[in-house]
Amino acid sequence: MAMEYRETSRDLQTRIAIHARFGARDIDPWMIDVIRPARGSAILDVGCGAGKQCRAFYEHLEGEAEIVGGDVSQELLDEARRAAGELGNGFSVQELDFNRPFPFSDERFDLVSCCFAIYYAADIPFTLREIHRVLRPGGRLFTTGPMPENKRLFYEIIQEATGRPIPPMPGSSRYASEILDAMRRQFSKVEVHIFENPLVFPDVGPFVAYTRASLAEDRKLWTGLFRAPEEFESVMRAVESAAERRRQQNGKLVMTKVVGGFVAAK
Repeated sequence: MAMEYRETSRDLQTRIAIHARFGARDIDPWMIDVIRPARGSAILDVGCGAGKQCRAFYEHLEGEAEIVGGDVSQELLDEARRAAGELGNGFSVQELDFNRPFPFSDERFDLVSCCFAIYYAADIPFTLREIHRVLRPGGRLFTTGPMPENKRLFYEIIQEATGRPIPPMPGSSRYASEILDAMRRQFSKVEVHIFENPLVFPDVGPFVAYTRASLAEDRKLWTGLFRAPEEFESVMRAVESAAERRRQQNGKLVMTKVVGGFVAAK
């Protein structure tokens, strides 16, 4: 089933900035260490967003790779093009919808990455077949996504604030089960790596900003909690109050991101 998902540049950058400021670890060096991309390789980043992973590949390989980023959002593609321009056009960007056939020939890439995006695909086996098709023999797919235990504090506070159940999230409800199983069926070998990053908030302001950005980007998933703008603001006020109660009890808020990195070999 297709997931309703529209991530804006503002919401994405808000969350990235909060991760950078309050997180104990940076996921990009971990990603590079797990997959160890090779100089001279051809890399495709599916769902490239604003170009974060493309930049990480470029900087690690010091420009000695062909890097292509693809996304369906024109707003995010514009951000990615600006990022590429800052690197002297160190990577290219183009429109790519992973629900449609990829505009690339067979066996085109050595590495395909799809970070925090694949669980929004309408037909996971179709998307994986397209990725498999454009990979060269021995090529690899690297994906990231939330594991079921990801950011429990976030969901606990929202449930406490609203008194309503949390709707199934497309990431944590699909990634370590349906998607991992589909990757194992499509690829010859799949490795699972786990990244944990505690975000420590000394006060509630940054946590509320993170929550606002997260709920705003996935608002179609949260219709059980709010529909109109005034309902959204009411939820945010309740979240802030619940978060402050937790902070007073514990002296801080600790929200741990638990991410699975799946490496699949063709």
